[in-house]
Amino acid sequence: MSTPSLASLPIRRLTLRDLTACADLSEDRGWPREEHKWGFLLTAGKGYGIDDPDGGLVTACAVTEYGPHGRPSLAAIGMVLVAERHARRGVGRRLMRHVVGALGPTPLTLHATPYGRPLYEELGFKTTGRAEMVRGRFVPDGRQPAVATRPATAEDLTAILRLDEEVFGTDRTHVITRLPAFADQLRVAEEGGEIIGYAAAWPNMDTHVVGPLIARDTTTAKALVASLADRTDRPLRTDIDVRHEELLAWVRERGLSSVATNAVMTYGTTELPGDWQRRFAPLTVAAG
Repeated sequence: MSTPSLASLPIRRLTLRDLTACADLSEDRGWPREEHKWGFLLTAGKGYGIDDPDGGLVTACAVTEYGPHGRPSLAAIGMVLVAERHARRGVGRRLMRHVVGALGPTPLTLHATPYGRPLYEELGFKTTGRAEMVRGRFVPDGRQPAVATRPATAEDLTAILRLDEEVFGTDRTHVITRLPAFADQLRVAEEGGEIIGYAAAWPNMDTHVVGPLIARDTTTAKALVASLADRTDRPLRTDIDVRHEELLAWVRERGLSSVATNAVMTYGTTELPGDWQRRFAPLTVAAG
């Protein structure tokens, strides 16, 4: 029996039943398995992929939509992977064309590695920003934080959602409400009884990823990062918008090192909505 061509294999929606196959695909490409993140993306968003007749997945990606249900105002694409044995045969391009077509007029965003960027440029994505990934063991400076932080409570959720929509530029209730179960820590910064920032730290292999990081200003962002670091024995990892030069310099002083710089790309819009000056780091680059 002849093996079907990659062009004839159907693209289908992925579900949580595909979690192991998605993790296997990550591992196949030399990435961490990241089951925890894959599980989040497949429940908060949508997965797309192609089954390999020999088992597993040929390719996969995750899409997270934001805004009104059925009429999203923004969608983030992430975790675009092609199995090594099927690489450089156009299957990633085919999957991306399918996803872009399925999302219709919805503006799109993604974080691109230097390896993936040429494909996205070919599809019409434009580079509109950059994010620097930093990682390392946080070394406290011994100073009292300039802004008070505390653990978030259920009563804070309404204020967190209001602040997040204002800063992110569109509603992402279905993502933020999953944070208490997804993250190991969720903290808020408060002044005069008002929440002026919030941040989460969630487990990813041997690190804690800091994100989202939403804050009134850099001082508040520093206080949130320091408070999260003070309550974990793992290295921290986060992706900071390079325009936040002061925060980047500070985390380097505190022991984190640059791992990579990725392009923030958009399709169907020239810039992301919201207020970048208060948006310091994404929940994950896979979800914008």
